[in-house]
Amino acid sequence: MTVFLGGGFAAKYLHGGGNFSVPLQWMLGLRRLKLDAIWLEHLPSEGNLRDDQRKIDNFQRQLRAHGLSGRYCLLYQKTPGSAHDLDALRFVGMSKRELLDRLAGPNALLNLSYSIHPPLLLKFERRIFCDLDPSEIIYWMTQMEMGQSTHHEFWTIGLNVNDPDCKLLNMAPSILPGIQAARLQPSKLCWKTFYPLVDTKLYQPKPRPRSPKFTTIGQWYWGGAVEVNGEFPDLSKKYAFEQYLDLPKRVPGTQFELAMHMSSDDPERERLRQRGWKIVDPHRVARTPQKYRRYLASALGEFTAIKGVDVSWKTGWLSDRAAAFLATGRPVVTENSGAEKYLPRGSGFYFVANLDEAVTAIEDLLANWPRRSREACECAVEVFDSAKNLRKILGD
Repeated sequence: MTVFLGGGFAAKYLHGGGNFSVPLQWMLGLRRLKLDAIWLEHLPSEGNLRDDQRKIDNFQRQLRAHGLSGRYCLLYQKTPGSAHDLDALRFVGMSKRELLDRLAGPNALLNLSYSIHPPLLLKFERRIFCDLDPSEIIYWMTQMEMGQSTHHEFWTIGLNVNDPDCKLLNMAPSILPGIQAARLQPSKLCWKTFYPLVDTKLYQPKPRPRSPKFTTIGQWYWGGAVEVNGEFPDLSKKYAFEQYLDLPKRVPGTQFELAMHMSSDDPERERLRQRGWKIVDPHRVARTPQKYRRYLASALGEFTAIKGVDVSWKTGWLSDRAAAFLATGRPVVTENSGAEKYLPRGSGFYFVANLDEAVTAIEDLLANWPRRSREACECAVEVFDSAKNLRKILGD
């Protein structure tokens, strides 16, 4: 059987090492399972042919660097459109004929965040929807068609979505003007859960860094949206971090760093510096998957805040970045989205709800780092390992 990994968010970022690392963990896990695996990446043009070619070249270069030459098919779409028609695509890495030959035999598609659309999607024998962001993707399934009528199975990293205390699947949909209602509401879907993937052969424990630094990587601003009681709450890191901005002052002698994408003249940079935070450019420190791994290892651990709706809805969301931190031996201090009960004791996670709890967690981690680091590594191997989770999804 051929297993296709459907993606659409790795090739389009030239300098997104962390972003690229998400599907990379899946692909490396599939190879560890000794499966005939093909990375199927959709790349829509943004109108600049030179930039498009740079993205294609970078995608191929990164796959070669990780031993995946010959294991991909990049689908370049020059003309805009949500339909993925083979006649409108350029094939890179594998010809159209080779792809169709693979599709003629037993096959399955792991479709990450609905990256591959019809009519191409309908050619796969087993179509598995893999959700990486429950608070938005599952929410929008209550509002519009997002692949729920064209997939056979539904998997999510929202570990708590089937628990009665999770509000996400119990919301009554309020269809927005001009948007066609979905044919199948998510409450009627059978959502199975898996843990964020990290390849524990690629990510290995690293020695303790010399300086006590905590960091995270991401977008300071976020354009996503969900409706809560008729309003659309702010889903940005900027909003989520607000209650924690005095953390550097509360834990002196410890460096708190944010690798957040924001413009060089953004006044947020100065505001954060005045509160004791160091700001670095993620496009520099995590430009490639290799640099991303090194950057994670440069810290004692991760400190981050998450979308408020994941906390209030109790989706059970955990990030793939946190899994990568753990595998490197870096514990994670973050907010609890309802995921804590799905983890073993001594998982390497500290779940906090306010500034005081964050201070206590950081102080404990500083005092007990060797033990907490060991627990983080053990949890990564036991819980988040890519091959283990893929075996569960594929049923092998």
